[in-house]
Amino acid sequence: MTTDHDQHDQPDRPDQPEAHLPDDPRMADLDADPALAAAVLEVEQHAASLGWDQPARLFALVDTAELVAAEPALAAAMGLDDPAEAGGLTPVEQEELDPAQALEDVLEGIVWPAQVAGCAAVVERLVLPPGAEGALPEDATAALDAARAHPDRQEVRIVAGATRTGSTYCALRLRAHDDPTSVVSSTDLVPGLLALVRGTLVDPETDTPTHTPTDPRTQDGPATAGGPEETP
Repeated sequence: MTTDHDQHDQPDRPDQPEAHLPDDPRMADLDADPALAAAVLEVEQHAASLGWDQPARLFALVDTAELVAAEPALAAAMGLDDPAEAGGLTPVEQEELDPAQALEDVLEGIVWPAQVAGCAAVVERLVLPPGAEGALPEDATAALDAARAHPDRQEVRIVAGATRTGSTYCALRLRAHDDPTSVVSSTDLVPGLLALVRGTLVDPETDTPTHTPTDPRTQDGPATAGGPEETP
């Protein structure tokens, strides 16, 4: 398995989460949790502002009302005390992930504490046409080279989010159509990755948390205006 720095070039294969591109990119899932959808799209915009060829990133999604109650001064500085923010989720970017560890392995080892309402992960991928992965060489390096050279490859950035209530949401941007109006969003675009993200949100009463989320008080400020907070 390649490192996170290579994951944006890694083709989807049977042992990895698979991205499914819908026939009509303009179609979005109307049954989505609006708070989660807004948080995922906020993270997607933040990731887009950083450009392509980025490592995987991880965000804790914190209940905005609880954050306002616990840290009113911080919430006011971030503009989160606006009544319009009630019922929303605030993304807080976590410390940089180990580049030697694949995102899937990171997610499998995380159990969030109870104060984290959800989780979002960002990763870049190479997506090949249906059936193309079957023609890839068995050797991982050779397979990656073949995927990069495939004439119908698509480079995508995926943001996958989930909440403790079981809601899921994805946003997907193609490098070939790198503009906000072409972002595809749905509740089930990447089922494999969504399952891993959802698996980090187990019952905190029966499972011991293994990951302490970044404290918003340690942040210098929002990464972008109204955007998720970023670890310095």
